[in-house]
Amino acid sequence: MYTAKGRLDNSSLIRQYSPLVRRLAHQMIAKLPANIEIDDLIQVGLIGLTDALSRFDIGQGVQFETFATQRIRGAMLDELRGGDWMSRGSRRQQREIESAVRKLEQKLGRAPLESEIAIEMGVPLEEYQDLLGKVRGTQLVYLEDMSGDEGDEDFLDRHVADHANNPLLKLQDHRMREALVAAIKNLPEREQYMMSMYYEHDMNLKEIAVVLKVTESRVCQLHSQAIARLRVKLRDW
Repeated sequence: MYTAKGRLDNSSLIRQYSPLVRRLAHQMIAKLPANIEIDDLIQVGLIGLTDALSRFDIGQGVQFETFATQRIRGAMLDELRGGDWMSRGSRRQQREIESAVRKLEQKLGRAPLESEIAIEMGVPLEEYQDLLGKVRGTQLVYLEDMSGDEGDEDFLDRHVADHANNPLLKLQDHRMREALVAAIKNLPEREQYMMSMYYEHDMNLKEIAVVLKVTESRVCQLHSQAIARLRVKLRDW
């Protein structure tokens, strides 16, 4: 898109690619704690889009959308790093949930109910559900054990960034895929359905909430719980 003077029409391009910013923000927000605001990510992403417009060189042989995606994600990640998005306490709580799930699965030989996980953790069901909403699920592959350090400076990059070293590339391994498929099939039916809508059909939490006829916060809880179950199953990978 060009202006009458033959220059790129940045305003039109921003309008055209703003849905890309929103899509990337929604993909990222599901992996982050509840205190992160989607509007903040979108705003930062738009700044990244503007930066991409000013730096893009068609002579490099790269499609603009690919170039812009990198800039948008980079802007969001820089903002998250500055805000210390995930506290050590949240990481510890994630591990506690997964530890309870693991113990109950070994004891019961099946996927434990929410109420059973809450009892194992020694908290009321409502408190456990609130905790799920606070920690949010991150990645299917649980990576903190790889470092053994709570102060891992690369934690954010390895959980949210999208680059050649993204740990999700491990899912391309055939055995890993088989293990993931098997783990998903062992999820409670409602969580299976939710994961299918989120990962296979690219629906966001709000859209899933409408289908399931629950609140968006409840979908967030179900997502966190499903991710915790999957990480327990895939931990050895």
